[in-house]
Amino acid sequence: MTIFISAFLGSWFLFGLLWYAVAYLHKDLPEFDPPVNHTPCVENINGLTSSFLFSLETQVTIGYGFRCVTEQCGTAIFLLIAQSILGVIINSFMCGAILAKISRPKKRGKTITFSKKAVISKRGGKLCLLIRVANLRKSLLIGSHIYGKLLKTTLTPEGETIILDQVNIEFTVDAGNENLFFVSPMTIYHIIDKNSPFFEMSAETLIQHDFELVVFLDGTVEATSATCQVRTSYIPEEVLWGFRFAPIVSKTKEGKYRVDFSNFSKTVEVETPHCAFCLYNERDAKAKLKRGYDNPAFSVTEISETTEANETKM
Repeated sequence: MTIFISAFLGSWFLFGLLWYAVAYLHKDLPEFDPPVNHTPCVENINGLTSSFLFSLETQVTIGYGFRCVTEQCGTAIFLLIAQSILGVIINSFMCGAILAKISRPKKRGKTITFSKKAVISKRGGKLCLLIRVANLRKSLLIGSHIYGKLLKTTLTPEGETIILDQVNIEFTVDAGNENLFFVSPMTIYHIIDKNSPFFEMSAETLIQHDFELVVFLDGTVEATSATCQVRTSYIPEEVLWGFRFAPIVSKTKEGKYRVDFSNFSKTVEVETPHCAFCLYNERDAKAKLKRGYDNPAFSVTEISETTEANETKM
């Protein structure tokens, strides 16, 4: 608002000085004692105050009719045209800036928070990378969508080194990754399978990798219908292997749900395979045991029984 007001007041005062200069140079001011038949450039300009008022009337197109430009000075006509055009430009820019400032969802984006750490643990029998996200306002984001990009250095089979190569990371929740319903904090997860860039990492080698996981959340602000994007990132030191997030939602005796944000980024250590490859090998081994494979090293030896000489025959 300060910039908005200063822009208009400054332009009015600047052109007021120019109108005063035109009247001064044309000797239209009362101190010059102009003759009766003298035609001024601008009627009824008697000083700096009246020049400022005429500048205000010209730029905002009030036109009281008491002060007006005459055909005596070409300079005054040129100055009138310049102020009219510049006034329209200032109106357009300042109104557009105020509208953009009001409709910008910058503050709305600050009400979406991510957990400080990402964790890797088992979820639904699968090894997953989990991140917690919460909406701190009661109003919802419409059409929310969450996804990630893994930035790392990649060496192609042709021997080319790609700096900051971007690899898509698909995140999901149990209800899907489209149109997220942020009525309470949610835990999003990425399944570490054979197509995941985290598949070849382990608990011991994770810290040795050089990458940055950037997570994006896109949505539409419910009040203004303006698009909003919130993002955060995680480096290897911020990814905890073998941990899960502490519970955050509870139910009171009155039957109301309660969210404890003090546990929002708190993690709990859990038993987790030290690599995704080990988890899938363990699962395959258990499946083979259930199917019952033959042991090729096992051999059966037949023993023939001897018949006693005094065997009683029936």
